[in-house]
Amino acid sequence: MGKSKLEYIWLDGYSPTANLRSKTKVEDDFSGKLEDCPVWSFDGSSTKQAEGGSSDCLLKPVAIYPDPARRDGYLVMTEVLNADGSPHESNYRAQIDDDDNDFWFGFEQEYFIMDKSTQLPLGFPVGGYPGPQGMYYCSVGGKNTHGRAFVEEHADLCIDAGLNFEGINQEVASGQWEFQLFAKGAKKAGDEIWIARYLLQRLTEDYGYYIEFHPKPIKGDWNGSGMHANFSNTTLRTAGSKDVYDTICESFRPLVKEHIEVYGEFNDQRLTGKHETASISDFSYGVSDRGASIRIPIIAVEKGWKGWLEDRRPASNGDPYRIAGRIVKTVKGAEKHL
Repeated sequence: MGKSKLEYIWLDGYSPTANLRSKTKVEDDFSGKLEDCPVWSFDGSSTKQAEGGSSDCLLKPVAIYPDPARRDGYLVMTEVLNADGSPHESNYRAQIDDDDNDFWFGFEQEYFIMDKSTQLPLGFPVGGYPGPQGMYYCSVGGKNTHGRAFVEEHADLCIDAGLNFEGINQEVASGQWEFQLFAKGAKKAGDEIWIARYLLQRLTEDYGYYIEFHPKPIKGDWNGSGMHANFSNTTLRTAGSKDVYDTICESFRPLVKEHIEVYGEFNDQRLTGKHETASISDFSYGVSDRGASIRIPIIAVEKGWKGWLEDRRPASNGDPYRIAGRIVKTVKGAEKHL
């Protein structure tokens, strides 16, 4: 009789920035299939999701991946339900209106690798600063590149887990990196970002690091961290019309507040109009414009206005479920006027 370790992963009730939680369930003769993952429970009073007098919350498995770092292990992404089986108020995945998976998302997750002993990004000396930005982005060599072994191991874990992992690169600031994931379906895109974040944070335990998802952890003339959301649906992929793209982009303009509310905490420190960002209070879009709120990729234009859009405003600590859900809602609203 074989035993498998199922790591049930969920988001807690902390607001506005949720944290990953997980615990292991050992199952006999597990098939490896999602439909054979039982609903489980946890103490919601310890995660700000229930009161102590009625503390049980349920974990509903929604996605499963092999765990490449554990023997006979699986990573099980779950939704949090109330005891009666209804979605918990912290469960934003259940609110996404994309049951047909028509929306495709490519998220670009930026983050800083922090040294636990100094509580500074890799490459930052105690009591000072490294050289200015310019030489770190996509660099090679020990002078400007910090954390490559860790990042490479994380990439291998994500690929071995079966995530649609698309790339890595060092970013503009010292100790800052990015990975990219793509998925067909807004819910799946969120699942894969959260699983990749889980693997990233778990790996820090072996290195003496921790991950900083704050969008502006180093003040001053240093780039912040975002999670650019590249998105499309059938309308955008087949439009063939500049007017369609303009209509969809313009639909975001009156909803700046609604989007910023779900794009991540402390994003005002990052969206200043500098360091390749638009101001948090403005809205703009343009072809190939990385200083705009939404960038229209030149490839989409060259293909006859068929492709995708990139919302550059989401912060690195944003919840991809909430981000994707809001984008889906806005685009569907725009389609009523096409």
